[in-house]
This record gives sequence, C-alpha cells and structure tokens, in this order.
Amino acid sequence: MNPSTLIGMVASVALMAVILLFGSDKPGNFIDAPSLAIVLGGTLAATFLSYPLREVLRVFHLVSQVMREEKLNTKQDIEELVGLSKLWVQGDLQAVEKALTHVTNPFLRTGVQLVIDRTPEEEIIDLLQWRIAHMRQREAAEAQLFRVMASYAPAFGMLGTLLGLINLMDLVGSGDMGAIGSQLAIALVTTFYGVLLANLVFKPIAVKLERRTEQRLVLMNMVLEGISMMCVGRSPSLMRETLKAFVAQYDDEIDDRRRPARPATR
Repeated sequence: MNPSTLIGMVASVALMAVILLFGSDKPGNFIDAPSLAIVLGGTLAATFLSYPLREVLRVFHLVSQVMREEKLNTKQDIEELVGLSKLWVQGDLQAVEKALTHVTNPFLRTGVQLVIDRTPEEEIIDLLQWRIAHMRQREAAEAQLFRVMASYAPAFGMLGTLLGLINLMDLVGSGDMGAIGSQLAIALVTTFYGVLLANLVFKPIAVKLERRTEQRLVLMNMVLEGISMMCVGRSPSLMRETLKAFVAQYDDEIDDRRRPARPATR
C-alpha cells in the first residue's frame, strides 16, 4: 500500500475516534445509517447523472490505484533508452529489436519501434506528443470526477439536514424539548457526513490522482526527449546525462516553488 495513503487513513480514523470519544457526550449521535445513505446515495446518483456509466464504474479501479504504491522506474527507463540508442548507433538492428522485447514501458517501446522503422522524426514527435496529451486529458477527467463528487457530498448533506428540519417542525407543537433536540442532532449529522466525505475521501483522492499524473508526464516527456535524441543519432553518453539533467531540473523546480523567495541583494 502507498505509505502516504496508509498514514492518511490512520490519521482519519484517529480523527474520527477523537471526535466520537471526546467531542460528544453520546458518540452514538454521530452514527446514523439513513443520513449516511442520503449522502452516499445522493452523491452516487448525481455522479451517474453527470458522467457516462463507463467512467463512473472506473471509480473503484481508481481508488485501488490510489491505495497502491506506484513506482516510476525513471532510472530503468533512462538506462534502457541509452542501451537501445547504443545498439542503434552501432547499426545492430536485430539486437535493438531483441532488446526492445524486454522493455516494460509501452510508451518507450512505441517510440523506439518507430525509430527503427525509419519513421520521420517529426511524425514520431507528433504521435508521442498526442499520446501525452491524451493521457493528460484522460487522467485529468478522472481526477475531476472525484472533485465533482466532493462538491455533491456537502450539498446532499445539507439536503438531509433540510429533510430533518422539516420532520422537526412536527415536534415543535408538542413542546417536548428533549425530542426536538434529539431530532435536530440527527438532522445535522447528514451535513457532518457530507463535509467529512468531501474533505477526507473525495478531494484527497483527486489530489493524489493529479499528483500521479504530474509524475507520469515528467517521465513521458523525458522519454520523448530521449527518442528525439535517438532520431538524430546523439551520443548515448550525452543522452544519459541529458535525461538525468531533465529529471533533476524538474526536481529543482519543485523545490524552488516550495522554497521561500530570497531578498534581493545589492
């Protein structure tokens, strides 16, 4: 399992325990099956209305991806590209084709196959850039699905609260303050569930998917740069250093955005 996801799940459970045990005299007041059914059922219903069935059914697969730790083999891809480029420069086409069968990255494998098929560089770059754009668009839509669900959940929580308040009005005339207070607490639980699901489930999953897409884009663009260098016959050693610098530059840019700005010196 992804370590950060595991830590987040443990922290969420701990937060709920604190809320239930220390935030209320009656922890059972926070547990209400009809309220949870309203929020989850309403969120799922609105999601099915908003998206095609095929996309909604991918929700469970995407959640499982978030749970898993996905390792991007950047160093392995660099070494495979350099090794293939070395064989290509030597003119050993059969060795390139044989080595290509052991490449696990399909994006890299496609690019190298186009190179050894003597496809013009411009066409290779256009095709690979199209695949990068397609991947970015598809995965952005997947993350957006969870952001939409995060916006629906509090709305249906409020809907459940309104329904509870309507039922509460029937008790006002009786003057039974105990029953009124109990019904008001139940009415507000749906809003609690909606906010909780939106901010501890749906939004974190969306952010996790967006971060995964960012990392995959860096890897694909690195491979694209290597394929371009292979097309023009660059030195394998130069390719290795260039691709390493490509990834290092990305890491530096991430760090620079987090590092506070330094005051200007005279």
